[in-house]
Amino acid sequence: MDFVNQSGLIAGWTTGFDRDGRELLVVVAKATFEIPVGGSIPAYAEAQVELVKEDEFSGEPGYSAPLRESDYAHRKLRADVLLNGSAYAAGERPATSVEVSLRVGSMRKSFFVFGERRWDGGALSVSAGEPAPFQKTSISYNSAYGGTDLNEDDPVKVYTYIENPVGTGYHPISPATALVDRLLPNTAEGDTPISNTKGKFRPMSFGSIGRNFSPRFRHAGTYDQTWLDNEAPFWPADFSYAYFQSAPPDQQVPFLQGDEQVELKNLTPDGWRSFRIPKRAIPVICIPHHGDDVQTEAVCDTLLLEPDANRFSLTWRAAFPLRRNLFELKQTIVGDLPQSWYSKRRAQRAGKAYYASLADAVAARGGRRRG
Repeated sequence: MDFVNQSGLIAGWTTGFDRDGRELLVVVAKATFEIPVGGSIPAYAEAQVELVKEDEFSGEPGYSAPLRESDYAHRKLRADVLLNGSAYAAGERPATSVEVSLRVGSMRKSFFVFGERRWDGGALSVSAGEPAPFQKTSISYNSAYGGTDLNEDDPVKVYTYIENPVGTGYHPISPATALVDRLLPNTAEGDTPISNTKGKFRPMSFGSIGRNFSPRFRHAGTYDQTWLDNEAPFWPADFSYAYFQSAPPDQQVPFLQGDEQVELKNLTPDGWRSFRIPKRAIPVICIPHHGDDVQTEAVCDTLLLEPDANRFSLTWRAAFPLRRNLFELKQTIVGDLPQSWYSKRRAQRAGKAYYASLADAVAARGGRRRG
């Protein structure tokens, strides 16, 4: 298959399998913009971010917070709104806590970020330390409530906070005295920092949730003997495309149309940014060796904000179930084409000659226009 990118954006493709087992062509395009100041229109960034081919993590894969997921998800049911960044104290004056807020269209999410805290104490008792003042501190699921606790005397005995296995502060089986100098979570829903090691708290961050986080992993389906006997290697019957949503449920919105209002509070050094998402249509045409062309418009299903780098990226996606396999396609074109291309294509499919102008038609027939 010949892949033609006419969009002027970063674009690529991959194959996968649809729910019914058919091969699936997935086409992805990405654009990176600068985060504007003063509500101006976002401009394309000079450095365009490449498509992510495999999941990226802040540390060891599977044991640390995801940074960016592969852009080649098969399908998404909604748009993911994601933010990798930091909390900033207002006016560059150190603070022990700030409230951060993200708005995209009708989606609003806010929580409190605290300075670094550790458990204080000695041989007999421990207590939660006070938050340290900060001007800037990172926001991540690594430092949100959660984590994994184990019994050093019984390694088989492991407790995991499945809403955030990579977090900190969850210690249901560790003795209190073993917590001295360990970190506490630095985000919380309310304005009171979390100090309970056994509570049921909502992990607060704006980034991607891992594929092993709850509730996401439940959408992957059941891989049991029934699946091995009747469905492998395809998706199990209870698989849902919701598995490909990398944002937590409260950061999922309808596909982005453009013009949605974005607001960032205490997520940039100046404390406030506001702008609208650019509108952009991304047509995709699949041309088979035999049969009719298939044309659609890719949907914008991912917004990744990176305020520390003063940029954000939009990702568009189109998925085409194939009759048999990729070899049935002659060409796939991403982006706008001139009207003359469509006219020529219609003529070719009808078995007719195409001429760009009347003069070309007359010349092709070896004649002249009469005056």
